[in-house]
Amino acid sequence: MTRLNQIPDYPSCINLIRGLVNVGQTGKATSVLQIMVMSGGTPDIITYNMLISGLCRKGLLNSAIDFLDYMSLSGCLPGVITYNTILRAMFDRGKYDLGIQFWKDQLRKGCPPYLITSTIFVELVCKRCGVIRAIEVMEDLAVEGCSPDLVTYNSMVNFAFKQGNFEDSAFLVYNLLVHGLEPNAVTYNTLLHSFSTYGCWDRVDEILSIMNETSHPPSVVTYNILINGLCKHGLLDRAIDFFTQMVLENCSPDIITYNTLLRALCKEAMVDEAVQVVHCLSDSSCSESPSIITYNIVIDGLAKHGYMEKAMGLYHQMEKHGTSPDDVTYRCLIWGFCRADLTEEAVELLKEMGNSRQRVRDNCYRFIIHRLCQNNNLDSAKQVLKMMISSYHKLKSTV
Repeated sequence: MTRLNQIPDYPSCINLIRGLVNVGQTGKATSVLQIMVMSGGTPDIITYNMLISGLCRKGLLNSAIDFLDYMSLSGCLPGVITYNTILRAMFDRGKYDLGIQFWKDQLRKGCPPYLITSTIFVELVCKRCGVIRAIEVMEDLAVEGCSPDLVTYNSMVNFAFKQGNFEDSAFLVYNLLVHGLEPNAVTYNTLLHSFSTYGCWDRVDEILSIMNETSHPPSVVTYNILINGLCKHGLLDRAIDFFTQMVLENCSPDIITYNTLLRALCKEAMVDEAVQVVHCLSDSSCSESPSIITYNIVIDGLAKHGYMEKAMGLYHQMEKHGTSPDDVTYRCLIWGFCRADLTEEAVELLKEMGNSRQRVRDNCYRFIIHRLCQNNNLDSAKQVLKMMISSYHKLKSTV
């Protein structure tokens, strides 16, 4: 078309550029874009971002950087996605110093990207180069007029803790305070989550004391973090103490709180207590109602400890209260019946599951067949095998 002095229209150029990028022809896409600009057209930012992303995927980082200037000259300013694409490509290829220098150059050119881009950039440095290097970069950004915010610090504190680096985390919090920022609920909860994960309960108590003296007292999220951490470490008594404390402080537990405690109670074989909690939740005076997850946790606990009559009682209770059992509910009950050598009950429940159009997983069928064969009940085993084949054909026909 260009050889015949026919200039393609705007939509044709855009579609052609994007299509070429999608098939990896970034060189041809670049040529089309340049022809478009020379003909007076201005590609949109989406098209530029696609082309820059394609160049980055091929490792042509210098060409991608050159396009930033080309974008501005053509009247299309780079955006958050543009900068982030180039930065991520540099860090993915291990060119950390180049990435940091690129960022500084953009700031000095008077094109400070948005704050969220700064946060992502610092996160990249933190993950690839370590916390200390990230703090140095943050100081450089502050000098260039792009000071990190609390979101950036919280992200770095979380990363440092995930690496098990308490010293760097403490240094980050100190750095945060030095720069005049005040920790918020996210900061405190991040610290509590990390300390409870590693079982540092003295530190947990210190953070809680600090929170109670600030404008960010412990919330239901805070208590859920603590109760979950204590339960994972087998400290159920202390978890119950925190549960009592949150109620006394008028901090209403949510269903996550209850599910966490119920899972711990079942793990400690305190299934009667777990059933009582579910009954209390089912009471109309309770602010929270049992979810399907709540019922499944306790039914699974009862089934694992051989209390199949109580498990079926809870199963009927959930139906009575309008909560329909799912495949997890049935699977917990079926496995419980099989463990208790109540294979006939397991087969009946399997039929009920099929009638309710719940998908039965293959391992559930196999488990029942295995138990039936162990008990020399081959006729029932063949029946279950036929059910398995029939359900497979039904599933295949719907695909």
